[in-house]
Amino acid sequence: MGGHPPAPRQHRPDDRPAPRPGLQHQGPPGALMPDSEQRRLALEKKRERYVWYYLGYFLFGIHIVAFVMIYAVTHAK
Repeated sequence: MGGHPPAPRQHRPDDRPAPRPGLQHQGPPGALMPDSEQRRLALEKKRERYVWYYLGYFLFGIHIVAFVMIYAVTHAK
């Protein structure tokens, strides 16, 4: 029953170093994104920011309407 434990498995080839934690690898080192991809990402970021602005204005408006309705109900004769 005794004996030596089995050898550990290799999960990656030995010729490449392991990726460091916290880094996102998008492709081979030194590869740049094409201009069209950078423009698309910038436009997507801009549109996402606008969506958050619209959501903020909407929620703010809902609260104003709610406060006006509460005031109207509490001050009704």
